Amino acid sequence: MGDAPADGEPADALRAVLGRLRAAVPARGRALVAIDGIGGSGKSTFAADLARRVDDRPVVVLHADDFLHPSATRHARGRLSPEGFWLDAYDYAALTAGALEPLRRGGDGLYRTHALDHAADRTVRPDPVRAPDDALVLVEGTFLHRDELVGFWDFSVYLDVALAEGSRRLGLRDGVDPGAEQGPLRRYTEAQRLYFAAASPWDRARVVIDTTDAARPRVIEASAVAALR
Repeated sequence: MGDAPADGEPADALRAVLGRLRAAVPARGRALVAIDGIGGSGKSTFAADLARRVDDRPVVVLHADDFLHPSATRHARGRLSPEGFWLDAYDYAALTAGALEPLRRGGDGLYRTHALDHAADRTVRPDPVRAPDDALVLVEGTFLHRDELVGFWDFSVYLDVALAEGSRRLGLRDGVDPGAEQGPLRRYTEAQRLYFAAASPWDRARVVIDTTDAARPRVIEASAVAALR
């Protein structure tokens, strides 16, 4: 579903997304927006940049990684299992009941910002906070176009980068060898392949952004994503 290409400047990609977002989402009432992509695609940066450009309504930013399961659940199928990452990494019950349901149009606006204490590696249930009635809610993370979540989004973006490049960036960030045949990055990469096969997220997104050149993201057609080349 991705729209036609735009010029390759960060402001152009953000402007394109913001323009299409405003056209698609009513100004009144809350709206849920997914910013999806593999690790290393620039989701957190893109969400923060987009939030700074929204000047006509309040913005709430949520991070899917704050709704991970504790490691005992994430690694129940084995620490290096791709299926374990795809099936067990995220606590979708907590994400949907604690955040997406109350934040969607018609919800009561009382949401929880997270469900995992990362330092303690345990599930938590923080006190809810109230979102403004007209909040634009940006949710950044991976797997956001999977069947369990896709129906929540009023608008969605898929950030596209080749798996090899995403692994290279994650390796630099985390100090892990991206070329290792076994290890956490292989687990993550193969889990993404499972996601691609199950959901084709670029086809479900309203806009697809190529972030191969992180300094010059550009809008592309869904048919041009790295996974199909």
